[in-house]
Amino acid sequence: MKTGPVKIFVVDDHQLFIDGIKLILKGEENFVFSGSAINIAQAIAFIKNNPVDVVISDIYLAGESGIDLARLIKKHDPRIKIIALSMHEDYGIISGMIEAGASGYLLKRTNMNEMLEAVRVVAGNKKYLGQEVQAIMMSNLGNIESLREPEFTPLELDIIRQIALEQTDEQIGIKLQVHLRTVETLRKKIYAKTKTKSVIGLIKYAVRNSLIG
Repeated sequence: MKTGPVKIFVVDDHQLFIDGIKLILKGEENFVFSGSAINIAQAIAFIKNNPVDVVISDIYLAGESGIDLARLIKKHDPRIKIIALSMHEDYGIISGMIEAGASGYLLKRTNMNEMLEAVRVVAGNKKYLGQEVQAIMMSNLGNIESLREPEFTPLELDIIRQIALEQTDEQIGIKLQVHLRTVETLRKKIYAKTKTKSVIGLIKYAVRNSLIG
């Protein structure tokens, strides 16, 4: 556990949300609101020039992805802890954020006490998943075990089906209500898992393995 107040940085494209967290932290003597940003460029610029212990970030950042931000933060300073605070409940998004280096994941409807507890836990070099997030992860374990190798999340399977329908990444994002950057990241991941390099190759793989009709 670090000594001194935990310096918290918030990244969200809604200023009202940032102001809300700032107000919550104001009454906590062990926490310090160090600053905020609305996009990746602002966030990285601040982090490179200011001490930060914990970053609380949304997944969607006005055309950018919190998953990309998490990777950049960890590349710059692996010691910084990241908590995702998002409305998105998809297993693929949650696991993607964790794989990118996040130490915690909360849904935006969480209460103030749970958010503060998450900050305390990750600042102590431990992981924290909100109660609802834990339930989502556990409910997918059975589904994952039943999938043939390689394993695909439900979102990845939906993306595969949309690719087979010749949808662009932008169209897929709109259809599945997923950020464009996330679709692009998962498309690359799908190609890697299936060891294919083109849409035609992926479709052949999907048909052969009964992923699409």
